[in-house]
Amino acid sequence: MRKKTESINRKQFRRGLRTGIPISLGYLAVSFTLGITAKNAGLTAGQAALTSLLVNASAGQYAAFTCMAAQSAYLETAIIVAVTNARYILMSCALSQKLPATAKLWHRLVIGFNVNDEIFGMAIAEEDKLNPYYYFGMMAIAMPGWALGTFLGTGVGNILPSSVVSALSVGLYGMFLAVIIPAAKKSKIILGVVVLSMAASYALTVLPVTAAIASGTRTIIITVVISALAAILFPRKEEETSA
Repeated sequence: MRKKTESINRKQFRRGLRTGIPISLGYLAVSFTLGITAKNAGLTAGQAALTSLLVNASAGQYAAFTCMAAQSAYLETAIIVAVTNARYILMSCALSQKLPATAKLWHRLVIGFNVNDEIFGMAIAEEDKLNPYYYFGMMAIAMPGWALGTFLGTGVGNILPSSVVSALSVGLYGMFLAVIIPAAKKSKIILGVVVLSMAASYALTVLPVTAAIASGTRTIIITVVISALAAILFPRKEEETSA
């Protein structure tokens, strides 16, 4: 039984590596701009890469680098980064429900160390319970891509035209479409929630009352409100959620 479990975990880890390849390539491109921000804040390429390995959150790192450039106080920087990354609390709660009851504490701690939008999207799209080793496989290849992109962006990012750096990030949007479209095809409810979320995100961005709110805060508001409404109006039956 133990050998069978280990074999399954190895297969899931390899599957996670394959899934993580496009994520890593997308990270490599997107984190170029983050590296440029880090360089402008006075960080070396090695320091910037280390922050990407430890934090692995674009918005939070950008906020931190901006605070560093402005020479903000430590407490102020910590609060700003915490607020910027608050959406990951919601993602962590969702992942905790996706993990099987047999998941060990160290599995949860490792997953909790690296919760981000892209890996979360692929993990939550799993039809059954999430095998921790599938998540570990994605982490193992995606995190180095993020750190390497930051390193290169700090070192040579200013050499590339901004249009080229911006164009490289298109791959991540394609990956998100690959996560959303199959689920939306299977369920009209999911399709409606996706469309409503996109419309609400756009509305909060352009409305004068909400435009000044930080993008991370807007994401939290939309996520909580729409997911709560969907759960109330379209609850899933118990047999659908049982593993």
